Amino acid sequence: MSQQTPEISPTVVERGEQLYAYIRGSVRMDDFAVIADRLPELIGWLNARGAGFAGAPFFRFDTVAMGAESVVEAGMPVTSMPEPEGDIGMALLPAGRYATVHHLGHPDQLSDVVAALHAWAVREGLTWDMTEVDGVEHWACRLESYLTDPRLEPDPSKWEIELAFRLADRVD
Repeated sequence: MSQQTPEISPTVVERGEQLYAYIRGSVRMDDFAVIADRLPELIGWLNARGAGFAGAPFFRFDTVAMGAESVVEAGMPVTSMPEPEGDIGMALLPAGRYATVHHLGHPDQLSDVVAALHAWAVREGLTWDMTEVDGVEHWACRLESYLTDPRLEPDPSKWEIELAFRLADRVD
């Protein structure tokens, strides 16, 4: 993490289920392009089959293991889903409460934003819908959505990215 923690303004929002198409892979964080470079392929496949889009493309982190491989999905929210084929699948993002924060800047800066979001959640007494086993985080839903279309804005330092981490259900 850098020496300066970014100022963030997280919010807690309620989200409904969302159908999405995905390509899943196991990647090291220092080789993230292996999965990131599949996103245009997924979008092209969906376009060719007339699938309607229902939001911005994202990466869903099923597991996070900073020193090892993480399981990540390159995903796209859709209104309808063609029959999956090959390594393209479909699933539902779970409904629930999410802590969200927007970042304007290069994706390489996200590790500091994630650290600030974690610190904020601790201060607010919030618990992630995540379990940790042998140093690997297993998330119910941890999203990194790319709200800026890189075809329209090729400079990554100007991209808007939303982080949305599912919170554990409250026990009342």
